[in-house]
Amino acid sequence: MLLNTECVVRSAWLLAVRAGRRCRAVDNYAPRTTHYPRAPQAGFTLIELLVVITVIAILAGLVGPMVFRSVGDAKTSAAKAQLELFGLALDQYRLDNDYYPSAAQGLEALRTAPVGEPPTRNWRGPYLRKPVPLDPWGRAYAYKSPGDANPQGYDLVTYGRDGKVGGEGEDADISG
Repeated sequence: MLLNTECVVRSAWLLAVRAGRRCRAVDNYAPRTTHYPRAPQAGFTLIELLVVITVIAILAGLVGPMVFRSVGDAKTSAAKAQLELFGLALDQYRLDNDYYPSAAQGLEALRTAPVGEPPTRNWRGPYLRKPVPLDPWGRAYAYKSPGDANPQGYDLVTYGRDGKVGGEGEDADISG
């Protein structure tokens, strides 16, 4: 029985590799690996990336102003809702005590029994469950009793985004 020479050389090479030795004579006869052509690389071209970035920039330019306009409208709506809530609490306070809290007592009289003039007659509070919040722009509401616009009642105002009397749009005063 004759052994094929190539089989003997491959066997010797495998034994040398397993033993961790290198042998030049055997390395020359090491089995050759077949090289296949490279598969194309997956990914995007520079032009495709530029097109996508351009489309995103155009969409952001169109949608951005609409989103920020909605944020301003939401703050105005929140201020109106808070003023309405304070108005209901102030009316309930008046029903119990026959008058609105003074300007010195302020809106805090809706949370804790006020001290000072005029004294409370029948305080049944708290008239608000949570502390009096700031307006949506981070400033305190302006409360005055008796009011300038309502001498028999009170004036409750937020001065809008700019915090100044007057203004238009989101800077306009909102009163309750």
